[in-house]
Amino acid sequence: MKLARALALSLATVAAPTVLAAQQQDSTRASAAVPAPKPERITTQHTAMIGGQRIDYTATVGNIILQDDEGHPTAAIYYTAYTRRGVTDVTRRPITFAYNGGPGSSSVWVHMGALGPRRVVTPDTAHAPPPPYPIVDNPYSPLDRTDLVFIDPVGTGFSRPLGKAKGKDFWGVDQDVHALAQFIRRYLSENGRWNSPRYLFGESYGTTRSAALVNYLQSRENLDFNGVMIISAVLDFQTISFGPGNDLPYIMYLPSYAAVAWYHHVLPDPPARLRPFLREVERFATTEYAQALLAGGTLEPARREAIVDRLHRYTGLSKDYLRRADLRVDAGEFEKELMREHGLVIGRLDARFTGPTGDLLAQRAPYDPQSAAVSSAFTSAWNHYLRDELRFATDKEYAISGDVNPWDWTHGQRRGWPGYTNVAVDLAQALSYNTHLHVLLGSGLFDLATPYYAAEWTMDHLQLPPELRAHIHETEYDAGHMMYLYEPALAQLKKDVAEFIGATSGAVPAARTAAATSR
Repeated sequence: MKLARALALSLATVAAPTVLAAQQQDSTRASAAVPAPKPERITTQHTAMIGGQRIDYTATVGNIILQDDEGHPTAAIYYTAYTRRGVTDVTRRPITFAYNGGPGSSSVWVHMGALGPRRVVTPDTAHAPPPPYPIVDNPYSPLDRTDLVFIDPVGTGFSRPLGKAKGKDFWGVDQDVHALAQFIRRYLSENGRWNSPRYLFGESYGTTRSAALVNYLQSRENLDFNGVMIISAVLDFQTISFGPGNDLPYIMYLPSYAAVAWYHHVLPDPPARLRPFLREVERFATTEYAQALLAGGTLEPARREAIVDRLHRYTGLSKDYLRRADLRVDAGEFEKELMREHGLVIGRLDARFTGPTGDLLAQRAPYDPQSAAVSSAFTSAWNHYLRDELRFATDKEYAISGDVNPWDWTHGQRRGWPGYTNVAVDLAQALSYNTHLHVLLGSGLFDLATPYYAAEWTMDHLQLPPELRAHIHETEYDAGHMMYLYEPALAQLKKDVAEFIGATSGAVPAARTAAATSR
């Protein structure tokens, strides 16, 4: 019996190297059978009337393979680029890298809604009818002023991790910045654009990305930028994060509540003009209202009732509701309550939109009427345009909104210590590091996702000297988060972007542009 066990052990010992060698050979064969990922690139030629002139351009749908320090592939990031044909000196031709936010959103919204040479048309403040959806030339595209590169971060569009990399390697504030920084460097190299005037254009979380990205590229990669365009911005998340003990969002949102209530004609004493009214609400929000919130339980009853009266006047919400809310109404509650008696909820991304409320007793809106109104149109139009007009034939599914959870929000916070993501300091550092950098901030007055006053308030608290504060150009639009859905606002956005690029690309002195508005 002992002899048999010894013999078995001996045979196992002899066989182990043979089995290991066979496994290694199988592994080698498997690796050899999987081809290394290759860049994809499909180009087509097009013409459009933009800015009152004929623009001949090349459209390119492709990817760039990111690599680690050892040259191993880590991700394929897909993009759609539009470059004007006939340009003899690309050092005088600006290039703009554009994306949406989420995090987890593809670039389809700014691509097919605002900046691209083709756009999908949806009705203003109404649910778009079922297909077919109209896709038309976009006369408001800035392609007459700048080449455009629309980026889909990892986990969105067709972009995905490769090799041993995992989604979590890209899903976080800093991880995302590092990936897009490599993408931009590689794009500039592969397309000979290192000496072109360069810009970033981001919407929503894309503005968070832009602030951190431009600071990283300038301070770590020696890539100065001419300008950063941030639309529907959130840089300091404390300004929009409703939570116990954080009164700041209630202050920041109040002017947006007033704008929305004015739009829907529910104010008890409606003013004739919106913007002077909003300046009044802003002053109240940061003085008497802020003091009342900070007083907490020590607020005197008479003073409390005076604040209730003012809030009723500015929001249209009932005094009883405001009392029960302890003077604090978050965005989800406001969306549900404002039009409750009419059986409607208002939009989060654009509060001009309304939809049936469903449960009349619910505390918060069950869905966003604006998102519901346009999502099918953008999804369908983009997939048709990509495959039919841009000729990118693939059986892969394009992720309009990808699952990038969990997202790592850590950025500049002490390890293990809770806090709010804040990239405002990054933008301030970027403006200080490169004193030629300019910023265009665009905000929708009826946006309840990233309220306009929070973004403007953040800009006022960057602790910049006056000469650098003048490099921030602010404009407000009579629309929501995706202000370009409203054609007059889209036309204004085109004008603002064109003037901003013209003033900062070296063509004319970079003075304060007409895009700026005084507040």
